[in-house]
Amino acid sequence: MNWFPAIIAMAVCIIITVARIIIGPGAPTRLVAFDTTNTLVVASMVIVGMMFNHAIFIDVALVYALLSFTMTLYMAKYIEGSKF
Repeated sequence: MNWFPAIIAMAVCIIITVARIIIGPGAPTRLVAFDTTNTLVVASMVIVGMMFNHAIFIDVALVYALLSFTMTLYMAKYIEGSKF
């Protein structure tokens, strides 16, 4: 199977979201872009796992997704200004 178009599409999307993180007008916009980048990285890990036929990439992607979600919740609470 040809994985090259999927890799190129994911790379372009990650570059766009990293640009939004850098030039974002405010903290909430940057947080959403960072969360989107994390989601794209998880999807990329799943694609790599399917490319090389290794299940370890899927396991790592799941753990990374859980940590990313937790980090996003903590950052949203920090931006909101309330205490943990």
